[in-house]
Amino acid sequence: MNRRFPALAARCAVLCVALLGSACASLSDRQRERAAGIAAGARSSVVECTQADACALSSPLYDLAGQARAASTPEAPRHYAVILDQGSDALLARLNLIRSARARIDLQTYIFDKDDSARLVLDELLAAARRGVKVRVLIDQLSAIADLEILAALSGAHQNFAIRIYNPSFGKAKLNYFDYAGSVLCCFRRFNQRMHTKLLLVDDRIGISGGRNYQDDYFDWDAEYNFRDRDVLVAGPEAAAMATNFQAFWEARRSVPAERLNDVGRTLLYEGVPAMPVPRYLRPARVQAARVEASDPAVMRERFVDAAFAVGAVRYIADLPQKHRRERRDDDAPAAPELEALIRSAQSEVLLQTPYLVMSKQAQAMFRDMRTREPPPQVIVSTNSLAATDNPVVYSMSFKYKRRYLREFGFQIHEYKPFPEDAPVDYAALMPEGPPLATSASGTGGSRGSGRVRGPSGSIGPSAGSEGETTRRLQRTESRPSFLSSGAGSEPLPLKRAGVRMGLHAKSMVIDGGTAVIGTHNFDPRSENYNTEAAVVIQDPAFAQALADSIRRDMSPRNAWVIAPRAKPPVFSGLDYSLGKVSEALPIFDVWPWRYATSYEFQPGPDCPLPVGPKDPAFHRCYVAVGDFPEVNVGPKWLYTRVLTAFGAGLVPIL
Repeated sequence: MNRRFPALAARCAVLCVALLGSACASLSDRQRERAAGIAAGARSSVVECTQADACALSSPLYDLAGQARAASTPEAPRHYAVILDQGSDALLARLNLIRSARARIDLQTYIFDKDDSARLVLDELLAAARRGVKVRVLIDQLSAIADLEILAALSGAHQNFAIRIYNPSFGKAKLNYFDYAGSVLCCFRRFNQRMHTKLLLVDDRIGISGGRNYQDDYFDWDAEYNFRDRDVLVAGPEAAAMATNFQAFWEARRSVPAERLNDVGRTLLYEGVPAMPVPRYLRPARVQAARVEASDPAVMRERFVDAAFAVGAVRYIADLPQKHRRERRDDDAPAAPELEALIRSAQSEVLLQTPYLVMSKQAQAMFRDMRTREPPPQVIVSTNSLAATDNPVVYSMSFKYKRRYLREFGFQIHEYKPFPEDAPVDYAALMPEGPPLATSASGTGGSRGSGRVRGPSGSIGPSAGSEGETTRRLQRTESRPSFLSSGAGSEPLPLKRAGVRMGLHAKSMVIDGGTAVIGTHNFDPRSENYNTEAAVVIQDPAFAQALADSIRRDMSPRNAWVIAPRAKPPVFSGLDYSLGKVSEALPIFDVWPWRYATSYEFQPGPDCPLPVGPKDPAFHRCYVAVGDFPEVNVGPKWLYTRVLTAFGAGLVPIL
């Protein structure tokens, strides 16, 4: 008997159970209409404001849109653009714009949680609907609000509020283990086609797009792990392009009203429309402080208006939902080819920031071609270290191909530290006693409650039970490589010391110091082939310089390690390199234990006053090797390397 038959039979059995269970759980068309009728009948039509502007908050930030439009002509559009680097500021800008809306709010995102920041945003959206603003919320199903009571309540909350779920597997909002297994086995490609586009658009006049989802760790509010992320706020005529793209997603066949999903509909049929659960904030004082600041015009002027750049033309490059259809046209997915064209246009330098350094075949061919130019443009990359990443499986593929990136593509790679000393974060709010590098705790700090962690309140205590500390497992990774789990597919690895760590999540690029890109695209195979993505492109030297300064700050020695070739061994260096190259080319097993490159830490001194590049003769005098996986608390590094790199190569197309 064929040895593969039992495994195949087991997979078929899982698929049958999953499909049968899903079929039994599906509502009939009549039941679905009844559920939709229950939600519609419960929606309040009471509008709390009778003013023409829906009692909108007067905001100097919102007013940038009017100023930009007044200065624009069809031939010469004008915009204001603000880089949102700090998480807490990114949340305040969103709250302020929601309160400033006069007519419409459109929100599109991949992850929407129900923790402090997400619930605060959700309550503000409902308040806007009650004062007369049309609110539409579109969330990808894989990371939608995983609470049927909340979804049922939202579906019947108000006539001005609508929520839809994108690409729901088995017509459900909340998947279980069998759903995941069935989705992978029967509909692998469709299951992986996710809406990764992120947008908050107010009155079709001012929008925010970038890397952030709606979860505490995107706004520096998590007690254990926060993302170093970036958004851009754009006020002006290009908001119309954002509105057109959102409308295409809202009307797409895969965007399903929440009340028409099987599990939400069943809740409505059996229980009616429930009341919204009372929020149980982990840190109510912090939530209240954000509410107050978001309405303060002085705060808005100081943090956003004064920091705004007056720029000319802006382009919103975004995939259409047709990217997920078999009969799609090339112009249905413009993000990847347009970004590739920008990179290929570089004459001197590409400054690239991506959390997941996994290159598609097209990207590899592009960088090889660029390397053959004379002189080739510099490609400087800011990405995650294993200690900082939220997705170790993806990092393993980046680690596997470091020789290729450095030697064949000529990349200069800087890997983000888990405890950066100079990040754009409010250390006083996150950890008042200073970053862990200065005040580290002894023992092993885990990503989920191992040892003792420093919470935002500054206290040192157990990871569970203290105010402000996460008491549940969050989904942090967006790529979700573990398809048989309804929870988080991956999580940060345990470190050698405790503290509130950070991981890079920003997706940005600067071309030749004059073209700036901020968006959702990870520049990886998944972004090119599976996810819908969006990016804001601004060609303005001053704005591009500000973005470049932000990225270079993330690459500074206080915040990142440098990846560089090891010092050549005195003997057999050529043989070692050749065997390593052959091992790297193996499709699955990568067995050679000695790697071409490793991580280096800058050691300033009288002879090394400033950082230098890996090709500088002084590099090995000014930098000390700190190992392949600095800060990570694992066993023998060579063994862990083998485990990571030996089994992940087949996942590259979907990572």
